[in-house]
Amino acid sequence: MYNGIINVYKEAGFTSHDVVAKLRGICKMKKIGHTGTLDPEAVGVLPVCFGSGTKLCDLLTDWDKEYVAMLRLGMTTDTQDMTGQVLSQCDPAQMAALTPEQVRETISDFQGSYDQIPPMYSALKVNGKKLYELARAGKEVERSPRTVRIVEIAILAMNLPIVKMRVVCSKGTYIRTLCHDIGGRLGCGGVMESLTRSRVGIFGIEDALTLAELERLRDEDKISDVIISPDTIFEEYPAVIVNEQGGRMVQNGNQLGAAQIARIVRQNQPVQVCGSVLHKQQGQAVAFTDLAEGEQVRVYDGDGKFYGIYVCRGMAGVLKPVKMFLG
Repeated sequence: MYNGIINVYKEAGFTSHDVVAKLRGICKMKKIGHTGTLDPEAVGVLPVCFGSGTKLCDLLTDWDKEYVAMLRLGMTTDTQDMTGQVLSQCDPAQMAALTPEQVRETISDFQGSYDQIPPMYSALKVNGKKLYELARAGKEVERSPRTVRIVEIAILAMNLPIVKMRVVCSKGTYIRTLCHDIGGRLGCGGVMESLTRSRVGIFGIEDALTLAELERLRDEDKISDVIISPDTIFEEYPAVIVNEQGGRMVQNGNQLGAAQIARIVRQNQPVQVCGSVLHKQQGQAVAFTDLAEGEQVRVYDGDGKFYGIYVCRGMAGVLKPVKMFLG
């Protein structure tokens, strides 16, 4: 059984759920979850969590994401991308009058927060029904706008009517809808022609693995080599190394006091778990003066096994469990 995260490259033609189903077969385990839906025709980074790592799904879904999108101006479709039915096409004379400067100015105006109406062809639910199910039945329902945040938006190339953009955005942003909204503001319409998700938090496309590559690693018994440990997500937190008594307590998810701590290591110091050093320090009380109330820490035993995230509470310096990652 695997515990952690794999940076998967989702290929076109697969849904995010398809990827999870394939990985259940490849890795022979059921406890697998993805961290944010990608449209079937979109490609790119899809972090997938395994075993105890599935506790990270909600956290990873909340991370900012980076995309490279191709925007085609001059038309609209019911899906807001090229897979849908064409609803309108801009007059050729109006398109010919559109200048690169107008496009640049309009696109730059979308940086920051704006209210976005989710598309009908999406997995959001209204009264228990997914919007895309209603859309396929020919029904359209009112959707409340949601505030999304465009952290960065930059034009990478422009050859009108095609614009290649890089977008960094918050959770819940639909790039299809962003393309639609840009086209609407320009008065000519716009659709998303293609989409690549190039980053989710710390996971970049350059390190993502295809399903075929993961099958090969499975056959070579090397899947473990590409599993990213859950503690990688929290590497900015201080590391707390427990002594023998503390090791017994964290195994049961109990809170910790100073008597159970061998040492505390800050981010700017390397975490080197050395049995001999820990042995000398066992039994020595370590003050919590280095930790602030509410500060979260990573907890390890003397062998370097990661147990979970704890939070410092109270004047007495008690560490209480927040999220455990016992495999």
